[in-house]
Amino acid sequence: MTPGSTQSNPTDPLERLDTKAAELVTRWRAYLSHEKRMSEHTLGAYGRDFGDFVVFLSDHHGAAVSPTLFATLHVRDFRAFLARKRAAGASARTTARALSAIRNFYRYLARNEGIENDAVNAVQGPKLPHRVPRPLTEVDAKEVLTRVGDFEEEWASLRDAAVIGLLYGCGLRISEALSLNACDIPRSDSMRVVGKRGKERVVPVLPAVRDAIDAYVRACPYTLSDDDALFRGKRGGRLSPRLIQTAMQRVRASLGLPDSATPHALRHSFATHLLSRGGDLRTIQELLGHADLKATQIYTEVDSARLKDVYDKAFRRR
Repeated sequence: MTPGSTQSNPTDPLERLDTKAAELVTRWRAYLSHEKRMSEHTLGAYGRDFGDFVVFLSDHHGAAVSPTLFATLHVRDFRAFLARKRAAGASARTTARALSAIRNFYRYLARNEGIENDAVNAVQGPKLPHRVPRPLTEVDAKEVLTRVGDFEEEWASLRDAAVIGLLYGCGLRISEALSLNACDIPRSDSMRVVGKRGKERVVPVLPAVRDAIDAYVRACPYTLSDDDALFRGKRGGRLSPRLIQTAMQRVRASLGLPDSATPHALRHSFATHLLSRGGDLRTIQELLGHADLKATQIYTEVDSARLKDVYDKAFRRR
């Protein structure tokens, strides 16, 4: 775990734990990684948030954090931590994520370590603003697919176009696209994808997406053995998400698109455009790999918001 912005002391949070508490936290993180199969991104965020919590407890109580302290914290302790986060400038969403990490830790303690403390469940998290995804229009999405490769040498431009094609044409998360190996190259009209927590799903692959991947593979200067990363950086390693984000920044600037036009917005666009063309919510849920239909239902709000905007522009009083 690494310190977060709210820490008053730069030391490693693990150093604020006594031996037994450190062992608890180490087992919890192993549980998240191996049993819950959380992504590296989520693990990192949870680690930073929980690190902030440990440092706060150590400062607040003036001693190393122990399992006994975890078990005897009061509601006011959790509230004081969240208040410090907000006072340090953390957003409501960041603060809510920190509370989620702490609650996850306490669920683990109750289920696996015999340590219970219900006080954390009595803490109310910050109210989050309701956000509706901001997809690209179909025209803009197609422009992105056409222009994304304009800023790199040929093989890298073909690579970026193939990745962007997977995000918009198949609805993949950027982490899912970049975790593909050469053995996962689609040979037919579908492909297997491993999503969050190791959950597998099969998604259809449009001919244009398959062609984009094939064009990249032919131009790639590196040998693509079955167990090797499909998408490579210029030094041959697995492609970093940051490079695709940078590619989107460039094409976004060239097309005059808003800052919301990110790689993840292409996945939103995939779902919204399917829905607007009569796609079934359950099918879209399966294609996106959502565990809960509620996560997919938000796209109905996107479609409704767009219809309302069209109506308002057409019938606005002058």
